[in-house]
Amino acid sequence: MKNLKIMLIEDDQIEVMKLMRAIKKIGGEHHFVEAKNGENALELLSHQENIPDLIFLDLNMPRLNGLEFLKILKSDEILRYIPIVILTTSSNRKDVLECYKIGVAGYILKPLKYDEYVNKINKTLDYWSSNELIKA
Repeated sequence: MKNLKIMLIEDDQIEVMKLMRAIKKIGGEHHFVEAKNGENALELLSHQENIPDLIFLDLNMPRLNGLEFLKILKSDEILRYIPIVILTTSSNRKDVLECYKIGVAGYILKPLKYDEYVNKINKTLDYWSSNELIKA
């Protein structure tokens, strides 16, 4: 399994800790860049060294929400190629359709059970670490 550089855009610190714990349980030496919201993520992405292989994005955030961030990122000539996986509690069909329309690589609902969450994250990282990724 190839190690990935992953950006997590999430405003809830408990969710950040949950993802970190899940990754640790899975194993692997993935590198993380953490952004607290869409605005913070855009600032981080303006620096070449912060450009990730994969972005996990929450939809429900203050200031610049996930959909707004997605539209900005997908309109950028360089950053549009970064695969974005939505990691959210929103099962709203309108959100799912809009995300795929804009161009997300995946949409994962956060399950209530921790073991299911770890399993979903593991499958996602396995998949993306075996893909040929474009370096932005």
